[in-house]
Amino acid sequence: MPYVEAEGATLYAESFGNSDDPPLLLISGLTGQMLSFPEAFCEAFVDRGFFVIRMDNRDVGLSTKFNDGPSYTLSDMASDCVAVMQHFSDEPAHIFGISMGGMIAQTIAIDHPDAVATMTSYASTTGNPAFGRATDEAIAALTAPEPQTREDSIANSLAGKRIWGTPDTWDEDETAATFGESWDRAQSPGCGARQMEAIVASGNREEALAKIDVPTLVIHGEIDPLITSSGGQRTAEVIPGAKYVEIEGMGHDIPITELPHVVALVTSHAAEAAQRG
Repeated sequence: MPYVEAEGATLYAESFGNSDDPPLLLISGLTGQMLSFPEAFCEAFVDRGFFVIRMDNRDVGLSTKFNDGPSYTLSDMASDCVAVMQHFSDEPAHIFGISMGGMIAQTIAIDHPDAVATMTSYASTTGNPAFGRATDEAIAALTAPEPQTREDSIANSLAGKRIWGTPDTWDEDETAATFGESWDRAQSPGCGARQMEAIVASGNREEALAKIDVPTLVIHGEIDPLITSSGGQRTAEVIPGAKYVEIEGMGHDIPITELPHVVALVTSHAAEAAQRG
């Protein structure tokens, strides 16, 4: 069964590849279902020798919803991820988190360092409000009224994608179909506000990040308007020994044009960490 029991939540997860290979957990961003990581992305890592796990964070997709439940924090979401990792493998996992998923990945490294082989923080930030601040246009799109219908959901998602997606790398019809698939799979009213509360409640992680001993790769888009590149730069500055890679012309997504590059960066990062022992 693809469900994993954690403290206070049941998580939906699935895996790709050979369970004897090193595990790689992919963690989605704000309101993002595991479909944020297409099968092609997962299989690209499988081809590089990883056992890939993708999951629905709590409150989204097919995982437990918190419509009337208690509030939660990034530490709760990090513990969810560890439960999923340990369900699939006894080995420490390579973890890759995008946006809020990067914040969760950082929190795993803080709270559960023994569960982490390497961390990749992608398009994320440290929780210090002085860095990574979104543009006014991106904030307006992110805080738009929650859609009540499938059509409005697709329209709102496309409006955001036009602002923070990497230009000239995505097809509007195909992307609309993907957003529609997410709506059809599951809806979670109020999830965005609850997850933003979790981010705010979790505060600034810099003091804790400065003490971690986890091999860290930080990737950020040069023109990201949702979490601007200073967020990634600051993350790499704070974490000891972190490597920073800024991708020219990239926004707040993983464009198909950069998929091979991203996969190669993460693969190299894992291999270098393994060599260092």
